[in-house]
Amino acid sequence: MLKVLKSNGLTLSLMALFAASLVGHWLTGWRVALEDLQRHGQPPIGALAYLADPTFISTVFENWESEFLQMSVYVVLTAYLVQRGSSESKDPDAPERDVLPSHDPQAPALARRSGALAWLYAHALGLALGILFVASFVLHWTFSARAAAQEAAEHGQAAASTLAYLADPQLWFESFQNWQSEFLSTAVLVVLSIFLRQKNSPESKPVAAPNSQTGA
Repeated sequence: MLKVLKSNGLTLSLMALFAASLVGHWLTGWRVALEDLQRHGQPPIGALAYLADPTFISTVFENWESEFLQMSVYVVLTAYLVQRGSSESKDPDAPERDVLPSHDPQAPALARRSGALAWLYAHALGLALGILFVASFVLHWTFSARAAAQEAAEHGQAAASTLAYLADPQLWFESFQNWQSEFLSTAVLVVLSIFLRQKNSPESKPVAAPNSQTGA
């Protein structure tokens, strides 16, 4: 068990932080919903019932969407663009790392082949993150549309269809307010990693490395 924990400590720690944050999001969101219902003279909602609330689900995927967008864009852009001196960038002076198909007999079979399957294998990380972004955006959109329809019904107004809600400014307001922070934080990390260090982190250059050196 100790070996498993040591070998997977980074993933386990991040997932524990994710779970704790999600529970915190759920419980605090539920308290906010109770206060809102009380102000409108409506009956309270249980904590478990709140898990199915469209507003709560929408906010969950609203955040996931921006994270997967950030990661997918970052993975793809770093394959083609460089920032000299940043540990987050490949070395602009180094030869091409991945020459495919590979002639290394120990390389995975798909890396030694050409064709559509080999292309998918070589771009699988960016594609997977892109798919997760699209899925999160669709869920954010549809549950935001349900939340808006629910609010419209409470005020005796006609609700927009899910498709029509795709053009609603509220949906894009929710998205852009998260996207901007993701792109800003990534750009700041790329630039700060030129000048600043974090001992023993693979996201940083070695402490004694010059600022001009690219890569960890």
